[in-house]
Amino acid sequence: VQLVESGGGLVQPGGSLRLSCAASSSTFSMYTMGWYRQAPGKQRELVASITNDGITDYTDAVNGRFTISLDNANTVTLQMNNLKAEDTAVYYCNFRLMTGSGVVIFDYWGQGTQVTVSS
Repeated sequence: VQLVESGGGLVQPGGSLRLSCAASSSTFSMYTMGWYRQAPGKQRELVASITNDGITDYTDAVNGRFTISLDNANTVTLQMNNLKAEDTAVYYCNFRLMTGSGVVIFDYWGQGTQVTVSS
């Protein structure tokens, strides 16, 4: 599975950005797609994820500001509103392939895209 990311850039606090990620293949019975981020000096953390049947999960820091969606079963979009300086990080798209019982088989990663929130 190859992941192609788009979006990101520089935005002022309070602004919005949209990240998209297209997977080359999604013909699997169970998977999730999502976005992680890594700020300088910090560990990579989950931002939001969505299962192939539409169940979403958000980290508390972005709940109510970010919205994740899955289109055509292979494109995940993260709409980020009311951005804050602490949202600045490299954002990575993730495709997690799982068994029917939820055991992780493999994680695929995008190349990362920079999001900078600054005035």
